[in-house]
Amino acid sequence: MITRFITEVSMRFNPFSAGAKPARLFLSALPPKARSSGLAISTQLLPRSSTEPSSLRVKFKDGKEMNLDCEVMNIKTIMEEVDRHSRQLQKVADLESA
Repeated sequence: MITRFITEVSMRFNPFSAGAKPARLFLSALPPKARSSGLAISTQLLPRSSTEPSSLRVKFKDGKEMNLDCEVMNIKTIMEEVDRHSRQLQKVADLESA
C-alpha cells in the first residue's frame, strides 16, 4: 500500500463486531513509522453494545477524502480503492518531476 500520499486516517469501530475486521486489518497494514512520517492516525473504539457501523476515513495530500464503509466493503476492496488514488497521485508526481 502506498502511504506516502495519505495525510490522515480516521476510523471508528467496535472491536468485537464482525464488521470491524476490515478497519482493524487496514490499521495493521499501515507501516510502523507512519506517524513519524507525518501521517495523522486517529482511532475511536466504540463500546461493545454499540450498534453504530464501522467507518474509515482517509485523506490524501491533494485534498481528496474517502469515506469507506467497513460494514459493506472487505479489506481487499478498501485497499484497492486507497491504492487506486495513491497510484494516480504517484503518476502526477512522476510527471511533474520529469
